[in-house]
Amino acid sequence: MPELSQESERGRPAPPFGVAEVTGPSMVPTLYHGDRLLVHYGARVRPGDVVVLRHPFQQDLLVVKRVAQRRDSGWWVLGDNAYAGGDSTDYGVVPDDLVLGRVRFRYRPRRSGRRSPWALLGWALSAARPVLSGRSGRVASRRLRAR
Repeated sequence: MPELSQESERGRPAPPFGVAEVTGPSMVPTLYHGDRLLVHYGARVRPGDVVVLRHPFQQDLLVVKRVAQRRDSGWWVLGDNAYAGGDSTDYGVVPDDLVLGRVRFRYRPRRSGRRSPWALLGWALSAARPVLSGRSGRVASRRLRAR
């Protein structure tokens, strides 16, 4: 099968939605290690939204953070877990072009070995839910005032 030329690849629109997986504890209690995310690429971003972005210093690394506020040169982003680090307190403002999309939905995969009806019911009730804006708005604003 022939490869597509760069011109034909550029002509196709990028898909508006994609899937990402959470690694690490920086977004606990909103997101946990292993959670799967439905990301709306190119969506409008507002303070309080959970977003996927490229790390400013390692642009091949994708990061999930909450937008705290808009600054002149981009977005100030924070993790929901203040003790995990790896947010704008470490690398500063994130330029607009590094913010890829807004997280719309979270799905937790089922743990293997849990087969009781109560375990399945608990998983079914908590496995999938929308990721809402502003979950830690007050916490983020307290962290901003403390800096």
